[in-house]
Amino acid sequence: MKLLPTVGSLFMAALLAACQSSEKKAGQDSDDGMIRLITLDPGHFHAALVQKTMYDGVDSVVHVYASDGPDLQLYLDKIQGYNTRPDDPTHWKEKVYKGADFLDKMIADRAGNVVVMAGNNRLKTDYIQKTVDAGFNVLADKPMVISSSNFGQLKDAFATAEKNKVLLYDIMTERYEISTMLQRAFSMQADVFGTLEKGTPDNPSVTKESVHHFYKNVSGSILTRPAWFMDVAQQGEGIVDVTTHLVDLVQWECFPEQTIDYQKDINLKSARRWTTDMSLSQFKAITKLDAFPDYLKKDVVKDSILRVYSNGEINYQLRGVHAKVSVTWAYKAPEGAGDTHYSIMRGTKANLIIRQGAEQQYKPTLYIEPIKGNTALDASLKTALPTIQKEFPGVELKKIAKGWEVVIPEKYKEGHEAHFGRVTQKYLQYLKEGKMPAWEVPNMLAKYYTTTQALELAKKSKSK
Repeated sequence: MKLLPTVGSLFMAALLAACQSSEKKAGQDSDDGMIRLITLDPGHFHAALVQKTMYDGVDSVVHVYASDGPDLQLYLDKIQGYNTRPDDPTHWKEKVYKGADFLDKMIADRAGNVVVMAGNNRLKTDYIQKTVDAGFNVLADKPMVISSSNFGQLKDAFATAEKNKVLLYDIMTERYEISTMLQRAFSMQADVFGTLEKGTPDNPSVTKESVHHFYKNVSGSILTRPAWFMDVAQQGEGIVDVTTHLVDLVQWECFPEQTIDYQKDINLKSARRWTTDMSLSQFKAITKLDAFPDYLKKDVVKDSILRVYSNGEINYQLRGVHAKVSVTWAYKAPEGAGDTHYSIMRGTKANLIIRQGAEQQYKPTLYIEPIKGNTALDASLKTALPTIQKEFPGVELKKIAKGWEVVIPEKYKEGHEAHFGRVTQKYLQYLKEGKMPAWEVPNMLAKYYTTTQALELAKKSKSK
């Protein structure tokens, strides 16, 4: 069985050392130091992707608590698919409790010490608060909160997690996309990038745009989406959902390993939201349902067109730096394409640009382009490249008309699904150490403050 690297054979001993105190950590059901996963109410395929690989020091038995229904079955089918695949199969054993009281039952059973949450977001903040209050660690899919009215509850949950000495963390997969990692790395090479421009509202220093699709292929088959995924009251609007990743990357790249204070460092300028329109036949193709459920009828026009507020844009300042993030949902990608990402960081010496269009064959590609008048970029890159290669062996540079293309070896191009394993691996490392970096929690709060306040601002603005 192939295991993810770096969570090594010393995992259990180190975790025991980290957890030694006058009391056993709440939610830990044995003294052997094993991590035991619980999956709570899995309604999103991300819950299964956490288990696409096995991990050192993690029990193969996973306890699942949920209401009976198609969401639970889709999750179990994906786990079964991972267990029976011909190449590097997993060996998870799912022990399932089905019932309307699944949350209370999970807390009472205390069958594990890490609760994975990826599903309907309407009650997620409440689930998080109750779970950390009961003394469990939580690894939650984004978004942790979808409305400004629940932001205070999330803030309280982080305070409770600290008091109970448990770790509450969200799944930020995009930090593990190689072109983004290299964009960040090159931005930290002052001779190449210079310093980050402040920008303006019309010409931001940082722009991140993300295009997603309702109809998509996951783990070799067309993804069946739950109908509630199209209900923004349950999934959250696009501006508080996928945009979470983009706001996180702005913080993570512009101010690496620095603490962001949401009360002082964020200044929202404008925000907007708009719908993606979906026909009933398109809805049927991704949900396998013949009609719109009653809770979606509020969003249906002309009896057959579902309007989903899945798109959003935020213009804001982060520590004086102008940033713009936007997310767009189309129904289906063009042939050969998938979800795409565009990103630019503007420096005083060079711009770092990720493009992922037809010219790049829909593969994210990083370019380094000198600003006008900078004739020293070639020499600076030659000096900086060995430093980059120490962290990313095999990365090279190719001269092109506008500057340089960063040539990334195939071994780094794992794909989005593999990034869930990388996030989980990082979380396991934090559990082993008994803590997270000091900047992680305040920066999660800053991120969700930005998205939820932007939604409020967008609702007040004229939507198209």
